[in-house]
Amino acid sequence: MNFNVTLIPGDGIGPEIVAEATKVLDRVGKRFGVTFTYKKILMGGCSIDAYGVPLTEEALAIAKASDSVLLGAVGGNVGNSSWYQLPPELRPEAGLLKIRKELGLFANIRPAYLYDELKAACPLNPEIIGDGFDMVIMRELTGGIYFGKRYTEEVDGVMKATDICTYDENEIRRIAVKGFEIARKRKKRVISVDKANVLDTSRLWRKVVEEVAKDYPDVTLSHMLVDNCAMQLVKDPKQFDVILTENMFGDILSDEASMVTGSIGMLSSASLSEGRLGLYEPSHGSAPDIAGKNIANPIATILSAAMMLRYSFDLDEAADAVEAAVKRALKEGYRTADIMSEGCRQVSTTEMGDIIAGFCQ
Repeated sequence: MNFNVTLIPGDGIGPEIVAEATKVLDRVGKRFGVTFTYKKILMGGCSIDAYGVPLTEEALAIAKASDSVLLGAVGGNVGNSSWYQLPPELRPEAGLLKIRKELGLFANIRPAYLYDELKAACPLNPEIIGDGFDMVIMRELTGGIYFGKRYTEEVDGVMKATDICTYDENEIRRIAVKGFEIARKRKKRVISVDKANVLDTSRLWRKVVEEVAKDYPDVTLSHMLVDNCAMQLVKDPKQFDVILTENMFGDILSDEASMVTGSIGMLSSASLSEGRLGLYEPSHGSAPDIAGKNIANPIATILSAAMMLRYSFDLDEAADAVEAAVKRALKEGYRTADIMSEGCRQVSTTEMGDIIAGFCQ
């Protein structure tokens, strides 16, 4: 069995971490009799440099024709990069927004799991984290303020910027269904996060989520305002199972949750369509300050590849093998610089990839 995978190495550390993920995929593929055919495309700053746009139509067509997409990271240093002197629609992140929209990737799944071996890296007090936590943030990905109308204008001599947040009930319903379905396979708890005390979009969000909940009587639904959720993530992360929320709130909360685990370099993500096609990427950025130094943590990208095996290819055993290999690497004391602690062995990006790939045999 062969799967066609579009690779988007992207910018910064992206090419380094994607290389390690494909190394692991090829090794676990041999074990389970699966092969992968890779085709690379440019997206982000590298595409701007080559073609003047963050994502070409030709590159997009290749992604659409594949079985799945594996992404490294896009973007650069906002303060020192010429990419950010361009209009918003031509900046690196515009390519990411475009591919999400064009591939219909409306559901973003971001797990936040605290490994026993990394509890020392967690910034929270041991009394708070206890035995650890295991949550999933379900973020709506193709609606909301990131895709609403935006413009800047001068009104009576004063510059005014406007960003419009819009959701319809169908957009909310389909992400809610995904959230409840995933909760059924976990601890059967959904906390829907909104700002219903202020925003009309949040009031509609809450109404539709409550309607969907009626179809899942075995799943407990509760609501939480986004500002309270941000506080509760650092006060008591163990209370969360599935967090269901809109685009901008999910963007912010998932980054907060990632740092509660000790390092954003550990967190994977999946962006799913209504079919099998998905885009898989680490939750972190392009980290241009460490690009090319062979010190980046590839684990988030490797775990994203494991999610690809599970959600797009139905290769649960192969996904389990990759996740087990990551746990074994951590248990045996291998660490990249961002998660290094006393008594462990610091390894490079490529060394960590080699170690995890070796454990996949």
